[in-house]
Amino acid sequence: MRRLLLVIVLLGAAALAARFAWLNFSANSGAPPGFAMSNGRTEATEVIVATKLAGRVAEVKVDEGDEVRQGDVLARMDTRELEAAFAQAWADQRRAEEHLRYVDALLAQSQSELELAEKSFQRATRLLTTRSISEDQVDEARTRQQVATSALQAVRVQRVEAEAAVAAAQAKVAQVRVQLDDSSLKAPRSGRIEFRLAEPGEVLGAGGRVLTLLDLDDAFMTFFLPEQEAGQVAIGAEARIVLDAFPTRPIAARISFVASEAQFTPKTVETAHERQKLSFRLKAQIDVPQKYRAFAKPGLPGVCYVRLDPAAEWPGWLAAWKPE
Repeated sequence: MRRLLLVIVLLGAAALAARFAWLNFSANSGAPPGFAMSNGRTEATEVIVATKLAGRVAEVKVDEGDEVRQGDVLARMDTRELEAAFAQAWADQRRAEEHLRYVDALLAQSQSELELAEKSFQRATRLLTTRSISEDQVDEARTRQQVATSALQAVRVQRVEAEAAVAAAQAKVAQVRVQLDDSSLKAPRSGRIEFRLAEPGEVLGAGGRVLTLLDLDDAFMTFFLPEQEAGQVAIGAEARIVLDAFPTRPIAARISFVASEAQFTPKTVETAHERQKLSFRLKAQIDVPQKYRAFAKPGLPGVCYVRLDPAAEWPGWLAAWKPE
């Protein structure tokens, strides 16, 4: 038994030594000529799913780790108050529309009365020339015409006000309808639920966070390079990401960002020597991240190699791995 245990221990030690040697060669022995390297961690764009209005959470339909598609309903807010407000707004709109129809009827009546008053005044004017009626009767016809004209103008003003009331009521209905729609919290993009921050029954203010979503199709690694190397990196330069968990599977990437100003390298960089230097932040965007979802999970540490010399050939051990 002792010999068997000794053999198992030796085999385990040999395996660990081989892994350490490979990692030491690939990550710590320096970059090949024409390349630069640095430590980093994989990341993905994080999206906050939050409430637009204050209210009570009625339902959360997803759990942490669930994959969702853009447009999926993730949670719902309590909409009882909004439904009552919508009913009120809809009733106000119907009332305003009925009032507009009533004003239109008044307008038609006033136009008819004005036409009649104008005809009476014209007839009275003709009869006055033959002395068939008195001047007082003509004055009365003129007054009726003027009164009808003023009444028509007043009704026209009422119609403008009625139209504005209808428009305001329709806008209120549309506003409440939008608020009802916003009460269903939908995924702004496809991805994976990272954290569930609220539970049914909780009351949240406007902008209250309910979920965080990781866009796995926007995966990248942030790393830092000293000025001499960062200055040689072009946007779009080829890169390879080698994760500690999958050292034999280099992931194809391209440089999508190079900071314009240097900064102190953060503590997440592994070596104290590197943290003491001013460096430039770079971002390597993973090519076709859908292929690497099962491997390039956010938060995994690794090393990023970037090609500085366009003529340099990638060594065989950094050839881009292609998942089957």
